[in-house]
Amino acid sequence: MSFKLTHKDPHSSARAGTVHTAHGVFETPVFMPVGTIGSVKAVSQQDLMNDVKAQVILGNTYHLYIRPGMDTMGKAGGLHKFMNCNLPILTDSGGFQVYSLSPTRKIREEGVEFTSYLDGSKHFFTPEKVLDIQKIIGSDIMMPLDECTPYPADYKYVKDSIALTHRWLKRSADHYRSRKEDDEPKQLHYGIVQGGVYGDLREESAKFIVDMDLDGNAIGGLSVGEPAHEMYAMTERVVAHLPAHKPRYLMGVGTPENLLESVALGIDMFDCVMPTRNGRNGWLFTRNGVVNLMNSKWKDDFSPLDPDGTSYVDTYYSKAYVRHLHHSREILGPQISSLHNLAFYVWLMQEARKHIIEGDFAVWKKDMVKRVNTRL
Repeated sequence: MSFKLTHKDPHSSARAGTVHTAHGVFETPVFMPVGTIGSVKAVSQQDLMNDVKAQVILGNTYHLYIRPGMDTMGKAGGLHKFMNCNLPILTDSGGFQVYSLSPTRKIREEGVEFTSYLDGSKHFFTPEKVLDIQKIIGSDIMMPLDECTPYPADYKYVKDSIALTHRWLKRSADHYRSRKEDDEPKQLHYGIVQGGVYGDLREESAKFIVDMDLDGNAIGGLSVGEPAHEMYAMTERVVAHLPAHKPRYLMGVGTPENLLESVALGIDMFDCVMPTRNGRNGWLFTRNGVVNLMNSKWKDDFSPLDPDGTSYVDTYYSKAYVRHLHHSREILGPQISSLHNLAFYVWLMQEARKHIIEGDFAVWKKDMVKRVNTRL
């Protein structure tokens, strides 16, 4: 078993556990920094491990396939060796990027044809090829090819889409099980529940994914523009059908509030570009609220960046100084802010885990949601 459930919150569906991978164990609930092309933007591997204290990171099959390419990746010995980082790595299938970055894509039964955003060359992803790419990458957790439906999308389109995603998953699972891995580190294989904002389709997809009996279960196609209440409603309906003995991964989510509310619904794993993307624009997430360093109110504020923060940058630099860096377009500003935000997200999930274990998560979460939504 790759997952061990250790604690349940008595007043919500929140839970704590551990996920075992070929590159170590990580504790849940967990936030995974996004390292799309083998690098978490503006943050070094040393800082990720020693300061942010990330337990697991995410890479992207689509982007790594395009650049540096699988020839280079294979010669390097996989992504862990290429980026010199021994943390567990999850790779998504590239399905979302094909959907979002390639308006000329063509989806058919065999797979997806798309053009490279670098040079316009044509490529074709099949469920089998996506797993073969991830085998070369050497990630610890692999995601199957799926179609991420847009929001909004009509019912028939979404229904047809999940049927295709399910057929692709069957091919992916068959290919995964046919490979000889006896002498290699085991790569875990998750399924992805789709269905848009249609509850019956979400439940249909969840039941199909569960029946595939894969190593873990993910929920995709949310946080793509729908209101937060719909995201929570769909998450809750899906979780009701997911087995307790396997990890649950909500893909691409989200704000600190989104994470806390989703943990309360029973989600174990998260990833999102928000900490680094917002950090590059001068936004800081803290346990007391959101700081927009671009505002003039921080111009002469020489207090620590975040006196309650867990990263070394929080007490080493002042708000006024980091604001000055952002306004001056000095690259150190985005680096500092990204480090802070990632450390906060990791801390938030570790703190949630602590309160789940102590049995007072629901009370703590209610107060924390109010705090993280405050504009400072």
